[in-house]
Amino acid sequence: MAKKVVPEGERRRRKPVKAGGVVLSERLYIETALRMLQEHGRDGLTVRRLGAAIGADPSSLYRYFRSTDDLLLAVGDELAGRALRGWAPTGDWRADLRELGLRVHTAYLAHPQAAILTASRVSGRSHEIAADEAILGVLRTAGLPDAEAVRVYHAFIDQALAFAALDAAALALPHTARAADEAVWQATYARLPAGTHPHIAATAPRLVARMNTSAYPTALEMLLDSAAAALNSPPGGARPSNGADAAR
Repeated sequence: MAKKVVPEGERRRRKPVKAGGVVLSERLYIETALRMLQEHGRDGLTVRRLGAAIGADPSSLYRYFRSTDDLLLAVGDELAGRALRGWAPTGDWRADLRELGLRVHTAYLAHPQAAILTASRVSGRSHEIAADEAILGVLRTAGLPDAEAVRVYHAFIDQALAFAALDAAALALPHTARAADEAVWQATYARLPAGTHPHIAATAPRLVARMNTSAYPTALEMLLDSAAAALNSPPGGARPSNGADAAR
């Protein structure tokens, strides 16, 4: 699906402005939006409520953002920035990619409501661009040809964000609903008889132990294994591919 990216220079930018005793800034709106999403979810993020939370006229938002959706894109970019904060490549491509993936996943899960709304978006903002540059830099420096680097990058970032959205959705559930979902593995799956469900019954203790935790670390290692296989393939050699890759 094509996603419009707004160049940095085309966005509204304003210097901090004092309104109602508060120094307004893009940063203040982003931090307030993150807090409101955490406390009230998407329905709580309105221009009027933002103004009330900040102590400014609601229309002041438009000094910095075209709309609340534009603000949401900035929130997603902020999460990308938090993932990158303090990260630096070590030269060990696998360790560097692992850390980047886990950082992205962790940064989004720290704000589940924001993650649900922003993980699928493309903003074209500075932190997002820096993250993409970092990932591609690790892959190209490791020795992957550009086509392969883009293929792995695509899978890597979509996997990290997809798991972030999936795991965030579980965290965003009301406590009682989440607890009920987690109890199903012990209350239902662990009690299925071997006569009718032999494979579930045989693996039930392991299912109970694993299924209420995120599969992202495991999926990430699988992706890194695939990237390592591509790096170790002889030049011009065949690589494993699925039907979708073969059709491209």
